[in-house]
Amino acid sequence: MNDFFEKVTSMQDPFKKLASYIPGFSGYVERQHRRDADKLLRDTVARRFEEQWQRASQLQEEMVGSGMIAYVDDMEKAAIQLRTFIDRIRTAPRGYSGLFDAVKINEKELEAIYQFDAAFFDLAEQVARANDNVEASMGDESALPAAIRNLVTLARLANETYDKRAEAITGSSS
Repeated sequence: MNDFFEKVTSMQDPFKKLASYIPGFSGYVERQHRRDADKLLRDTVARRFEEQWQRASQLQEEMVGSGMIAYVDDMEKAAIQLRTFIDRIRTAPRGYSGLFDAVKINEKELEAIYQFDAAFFDLAEQVARANDNVEASMGDESALPAAIRNLVTLARLANETYDKRAEAITGSSS
């Protein structure tokens, strides 16, 4: 996450840099940079999951073409979970509370949010491997159901992790 924050910070225009010297204003500018970094991070996560959603959809098409209709509904469960996660993370409001927001984020909460953000990248890799496993299992109908269940579980886990991230921000459960 620090790479995203540094990238956004390095792109600031000279006016913002000058204004950051005004007492009290630098904290506001830093919060704005954190929001920009949060948006950049979430867009990157969404793109990675979008690739996996497209792969899952392609695998569904291959199943239909191969006459493996019995597995299409289960693959659809994974695709729906992935699409839901992508839509949620892409359309979430910019993070890390602003000057007048009701929810204020302290350093401990921010660290927890960063851990969830890192988990999203790990989950994207796990979903990619699960898609690989589904693809490899397409010729083995005894292994295919377990491979699909694993993909569905990981897609569901992405949504649950997103919920926990939201709880870390608001301090409540949904």
